[in-house]
Amino acid sequence: MLQPAKTKYRKWHRMRHTEDRVATSGAELAFGSYGLKAISGGEVTARQLEAARKAVAHELKRGGKIWIRIFPHQPITRKAAEVPMGAGKGTVEFYITQVRRGHIIMEMDGVEEVVARRALYLAGSKLPVRTRFVLSHH
Repeated sequence: MLQPAKTKYRKWHRMRHTEDRVATSGAELAFGSYGLKAISGGEVTARQLEAARKAVAHELKRGGKIWIRIFPHQPITRKAAEVPMGAGKGTVEFYITQVRRGHIIMEMDGVEEVVARRALYLAGSKLPVRTRFVLSHH
C-alpha cells in the first residue's frame, strides 16, 4: 500500500471542502493514451487506490503500462474506542488523498481501447468518487 516515507508533520488538519473545487493541475493526460478522470470530488484512501490498481493489473494480465497520478500523503487519525474527550489528537490510522473534480487518477497505454475501457471501469468501481474514461487527443 502507498504511504509517504517521511512527512514534515505527523498529523494534519482534515482540510474538508477542498474536493468541492475543480482541479487546475493534473486534469490532462500526460503519460498514457487512456485515463480515468474524477467527475466528482472526494477522499481516496491508500487501500482503495491499491484495490483499483490490482483490478487494473488483473484485467491487463501483465500487458500495457499503468501510471497512478495521485498519491495518499495526508494522514488521518482516529482515537481509540471509548476514549474521553481531550488528551490530544488520535494516532495516525491511514493515509488519504484529496481528489478534485476533473483530476486524472490513472493513465494507461500499450493495450487496445476495449481492454483499457474495461480495466478502468473496474478500477473506477473500487473508488469512492465518480469517474469517467478519457482518451488522449493525439
